[in-house]
Amino acid sequence: MINRVVLVGRITKDPELRKSNSGNSICSFTVAIDNIRKNQDGSKGTSFIPCVAFNTQADNMSKFIKKGSLIGVEGRIVQRTYVRQDNSKASVIEVNCDSVQFLEPKGSSASNADTPTFDDEPRVNDNQQNENLDTLDLPDDDLPF
Repeated sequence: MINRVVLVGRITKDPELRKSNSGNSICSFTVAIDNIRKNQDGSKGTSFIPCVAFNTQADNMSKFIKKGSLIGVEGRIVQRTYVRQDNSKASVIEVNCDSVQFLEPKGSSASNADTPTFDDEPRVNDNQQNENLDTLDLPDDDLPF
């Protein structure tokens, strides 16, 4: 049987890190995914997928991921049941993550996710972008031909 899930979406709230009785890290989070099909009123719907990461991946998520961060998740769907405090049974379907990829540069947030900036990228203003780039001042030694 095949049970593989690949998701790309944004975190809906800061990940929750907790430790198991044996000391393993467990990070719970929810990924918001835009649906392809539109609702009856023409608006795009969103699915909210609960996910869980473990151990080192869980620790990294709690350190570097926050609400609004864009991530990629690869894992498998798991259904688990548990008993609530009122002794009623509950069932949860979630994605157990084998891999979580951080898809935004360090320090980027949801507010500037559309225009990420990189520390190594030179800052260029509008006047510089419109300059004529037909000539370059390079020494002949730097030319590849």
